[in-house]
Amino acid sequence: MEQQPFSMDGINPFAENPEPRCACVLLLDISGSMAGDPIRELQAGVEQYRDELFADSLAKKRVEVAIVTFGGHVEEAHSFATAEEFTPPALQANGDTPMGQALLKGYDLIESRKSLYKQNGIQYFRPWLFLITDGAPTDKNTSYWSDAVSKIKQGEEQKKFAFFAVGVEGADIDTLREIASREPLKLKGLKFRDLFKWLSASQKAVSRSNPGDSVPLESPYGWAEV
Repeated sequence: MEQQPFSMDGINPFAENPEPRCACVLLLDISGSMAGDPIRELQAGVEQYRDELFADSLAKKRVEVAIVTFGGHVEEAHSFATAEEFTPPALQANGDTPMGQALLKGYDLIESRKSLYKQNGIQYFRPWLFLITDGAPTDKNTSYWSDAVSKIKQGEEQKKFAFFAVGVEGADIDTLREIASREPLKLKGLKFRDLFKWLSASQKAVSRSNPGDSVPLESPYGWAEV
């Protein structure tokens, strides 16, 4: 007899949509230095991202997005949801940049989500951990940062997820290189909407493949420079 999917509380959260999943955690820097045009453009980019995923018949069922913000403190601003249930939170710039804590939160969210997929018999693509920041971690001289560097680099090497780091003007690119296996990208100006258009296009391509397939990504150079 075929085993039915289940979760720890006996309820299958994927019963109505058993499609394979591509989980993506957006780690968004909303520290005080992002105030003004940067936070407004970031907000518009996230909203465009949601709209483009929703407009794709497969991506809206397969891509699941969670948002972790860090500005003064770390917050899970949106739990994992497909485009139909994803409502971009209002972003307000404030505080310092606890980037190490945010990275650890994102790592934990991905690991717990993968466990839930496995418990419920849901196939999944390699998750994405996508960091956007305009500064340097204010928790760099703490165990949060050293733990984050270790977990992110090891997780990438073990193909637990794909990690991308994008530096907005003012970001400490050398520090981002400490955690990123692939070269961090520098955002051209405030081209957040182009960035998120690239992200949605990349994830739409992934969603049209089979879990485990290698999917070539479009060049990011319309919005980024190395």
